[in-house]
Amino acid sequence: MRLRHIEVFNAVMQVGTISGAAQVLHISQPAVTKVLQHAELQLGMPLFDRVRGKLHPRPEALRLYAETDKLNRDLQGIRRLADSLKRRATETVRVVSTPALALSVLPKAMMEWRRKFPQVRVELSTHHTAEIVNALLLGEAEMGLALHDPRHPSIVAEPVAAGAMSVIAPAGTWPEAELKTPVEARALTGPLIGLAESDPLGALLAAAFEASDAEPEFQTVVQTYQIARSLVEAGAGMALVDPFTAAGGGVQRRPFAPEIPIQMFILNAGRSPLSHVGRELTQAIGKAARQCLAA
Repeated sequence: MRLRHIEVFNAVMQVGTISGAAQVLHISQPAVTKVLQHAELQLGMPLFDRVRGKLHPRPEALRLYAETDKLNRDLQGIRRLADSLKRRATETVRVVSTPALALSVLPKAMMEWRRKFPQVRVELSTHHTAEIVNALLLGEAEMGLALHDPRHPSIVAEPVAAGAMSVIAPAGTWPEAELKTPVEARALTGPLIGLAESDPLGALLAAAFEASDAEPEFQTVVQTYQIARSLVEAGAGMALVDPFTAAGGGVQRRPFAPEIPIQMFILNAGRSPLSHVGRELTQAIGKAARQCLAA
């Protein structure tokens, strides 16, 4: 007997009529009759006596039902598990990001992803990379966005976009003809806005200055690149920032020399694979990040 035979047979056994089985299974009465007849044909014997519109099971049907009922309960358990997995996949996606990426990449990615998953709940928060790693390890988030690989044995870091550090300045600082020409470390002029050397990208910049024998003086030190950009937009000076923060209007930007490659990573705990909607969101984030750099 096939699973469809067993499903129809069990429904008939439970309600005793073709019409009742059709209602239980949400199919037509002729469909129930056809499947039941096919099952009896395969078995080589009738399973029911038809009396005044009701089906009375024969002894063979009672013996068969004792076994098929066990299988039917197992099938119900599989259906419940599948429903549970589906609900769990669409409950909540928790994302934790560095502030720069949360403001430059996530909005566009979320807008595109929402077209596919309008009802899914998302929780977004911002932290620095060390806190992102902790959130992933503690199960407080499913994915993280960062500008460097934390190289943690329990964290999977997938690179999704690559660019280079940029110099940004208030609009009108440079002639248009100079915007594609790199700014060398020794050519930086104040007032300068920078990040503390404790920041991973801040440490890269410090190494680049040392290699170039340059000692620029940062009059303003901030905690995030977005604060640096806001200060530049207000005319408070120029800053060295990641390529995602540098993208967009409101400021001028130029490449920095020596070039400092920057990659964007999507992080997740290796022991906790992403759900289907989570994987779809990572694809949207990667696409938005690459579009941000191309703009």
